[in-house]
This record gives sequence, C-alpha cells and structure tokens, in this order.
Amino acid sequence: MMDEYFAVPISPTNKRARAQMDALLEREGIERDRNLTYSAAIYDDDGQMIATGSLFENTLRCLAVDGAHRGEGLMAVIVAHLVQAQLERGNTHLFLYTKIDSAKFFAPLGFTEIARVDGRLVFMENRRDGFARYLKSLAPYAGERPGAALVMNANPFTLGHAALAERAARENERVVLFVLSEDRSLVPYKDRLAMVKAACAKYDNVSVVSSGSYMISSATFPSYFLKDADIVTRTHAELDATLFTRIATALNLTRRYVGEEPFSHTTSLYNEALAGIPAILPVVPEGWYSSWAQYTLRLRSREERDSVQSELKAQGIPTMVYYPKPMHTQQAFDGLKQYIPCPVTEELCATVLSLPMHPYLTRETVQTVADALRRALK
Repeated sequence: MMDEYFAVPISPTNKRARAQMDALLEREGIERDRNLTYSAAIYDDDGQMIATGSLFENTLRCLAVDGAHRGEGLMAVIVAHLVQAQLERGNTHLFLYTKIDSAKFFAPLGFTEIARVDGRLVFMENRRDGFARYLKSLAPYAGERPGAALVMNANPFTLGHAALAERAARENERVVLFVLSEDRSLVPYKDRLAMVKAACAKYDNVSVVSSGSYMISSATFPSYFLKDADIVTRTHAELDATLFTRIATALNLTRRYVGEEPFSHTTSLYNEALAGIPAILPVVPEGWYSSWAQYTLRLRSREERDSVQSELKAQGIPTMVYYPKPMHTQQAFDGLKQYIPCPVTEELCATVLSLPMHPYLTRETVQTVADALRRALK
C-alpha cells in the first residue's frame, strides 16, 4: 500500500493546499507551527490531503497522518521525503519533536530519543550517538574544578549581556558561555557569536562556544501540539533543564546564568489578568526593553499598599517592597548640608508593590495572585 503514495511539496502560495494542511493538522490535534520553511503533503485519489509534514532549519515539524489512513505507511513516506529535502539543503543531522504516544512511529524510521518531558513531548534525532558526540566535542571546556555556564541569544549583544558576562567572569574561576546558534534572530548567528567573542576576549576564564542544536530558544521551540501557552513555557523549561543538566554534568558546571531576551510570558499573563484594576501596571516605553526581574504595581497610597500587602500575605502570597526608603533619605547622605526633596521618588517608594515573578509561573498561579489582589483592592 505504501508504494502507491508519494509526497509532493506544498507551495507557499497554494491557498487550497494550505487550508487542507491546516484542517488535517487540526483534526490531529496540531496547530501549524509559526516557524516553517518547507511543507509537503500526500494526497489520495480524490485530491484530499491525507498526510503532511514540514521543515524548519534542521528539524522536522507538524507531522500528521489522517486517522482514516493510519497503518498504510504514510508517515514513512512523508518522513523519507522530508529527510531527502533536508539532505538537498545540506542538513544531515536532523531533529524532531513529537507527542509521547507518537515517538514509537519514528524509531523504525531512524530516529533516536534524546530526552523527554513526561506526558508531553519527546525530542529525537537521526543519530544514535549524536548527543554523546556533542558532549565529546565540548570536552575541551571541562575542568576539574567547578565552573559556571552562561547561555544567551545576544540578539543583539547589549550592555546588559556584557554586564552579565563580566559578573560571571568575576564570580567564577571558569565560565563557558553558550551562544544560541539558531539563525532566526534579527542579528545573524555569525555576527552574534563574533560580538560575544570580541566582548569576552578580555576575560581569560571565559570560553565562548556555540550551543549547537541541543539548546533551543523559546522563540523557535515547537509548540504546535501543545495547546496552552503555559504548558509550552513549562515544557520548554523542563526540556531545557533536562538537556542542560547532562551538559553541565559533563563539563563540571555547577552554576548557570541566563541572558534573557526582552519578552516575558509571565508579564503578559499579569497584564491580562490585572487589566482594569485600580492600580498602575508597569509599562515599558516604546524602543526600550525590560529584563522583568520584578513586576511592580503602583497603588494609590501608602495605606492601600500596606493593606494589600498584608492581605496577600495572609493568603500565602509573597510580595516585596524592594526600595522602602528613598536613596536621598538613607543614612549615607545624612552628612549633606542641604536636604533636597524628591517628591516623585518619595511617592513611588511609598506606593509600589512587587508581585511574585519568575519565568515559570503558570497562568493558574498568576490568576490566583490577580484574584487575591482584586479582592484586596475592593
């Protein structure tokens, strides 16, 4: 039966084929990935799409077979076509992400499991010893004494990245700085790598290396079969942690610094959940970026701020006032001959409150905090 079918490319301008592809993916519980550079399909005798698959860089994505045609070998046909397309592009080391219950279909097609996030995702490659060979290539950066790792995209390499690299170099005997090698950023990978190497050349204890294909940025992490944005965030974090733990163990790296990009999924969740409350939410001016180390609200008065903080604490929700006393009123400045009032600073220190903030907060947790805050403000 398998020999009767063959795969053909889907033209980016073929709206009918694109619509059939989206419909097939939807039937199989998949949403078309936003990062695709090539797609192919298999059709039945009536011109209906019964299998599809796509590419992005060196990965296979959005693989699906119509439920009515399972067991006919269509997955093998579509994978063989995509592998050939990758070879024609010069990509020989290939990767794919799949659901847990689908992984068994790819092992006979030459793919080996690298890591998994239980219940959600399996990460596979077409080399049995690919990850082991990757770790071996990093052996020159291992050391007997513990070191630290720094991972960044550096798109572009900013003063913040430079400060993070300086801090890591100062705080550790040995630092391995991984630059994400995915070429999907505004600044090309070769340029990013060159900028980071030039900036770190002054540090004798910092080695700048390519991340390879085993470190995946959130921008290109495949989420097409993970429906909820929070699950995507957690799954990416868990897969990253699983892989990086093995890398860190091989290189004797016991600390990790992360160079974040200027987007925060957690911030978006808070902005959505807190819309319309009687408080001023944090705003980043156009053209500026924030690392979102905190998510800080401005309330209407000190009394309201203190009351809200007490009510949230009673419900087990931690908050923080990081700068309760303005700089100009601190003891270090007691010797100044003249007191200069700073009314804006003083008002902000009296009315701001920072909510729980880290990149792995779920939508449910953020909503719990938001609901408690709304009750406290009534």
